[in-house]
Amino acid sequence: MRLEGWQIIVIVVLAILLFGAPKLPGLARSLGQSLRIFKSEVRQMKDDGPSNTASTDPVEGKVVPPAPQPKASEQTFFPGQTPPTGTPGGSADSAGNPPTSR
Repeated sequence: MRLEGWQIIVIVVLAILLFGAPKLPGLARSLGQSLRIFKSEVRQMKDDGPSNTASTDPVEGKVVPPAPQPKASEQTFFPGQTPPTGTPGGSADSAGNPPTSR
């Protein structure tokens, strides 16, 4: 599909109506900068060649057991932090009921 002259004129007129004449030079400038940056990045990727960090050795998956969790009596609570209810030092009464607000 090839654009003809009248189609290009229609596109330019629509661009002027949508963006306004004062904004078009800045829009074209930013588009040109973006294309230059893109081209330089592509050129740099080609110059770098294949990545040296990629290994061809197979990766072995190992299951690591989770770290042991401290018991509720061994946990440290910071000022302003409320321990969970039902734990020693928590804010529940001896029956396990949460405190009531007064």
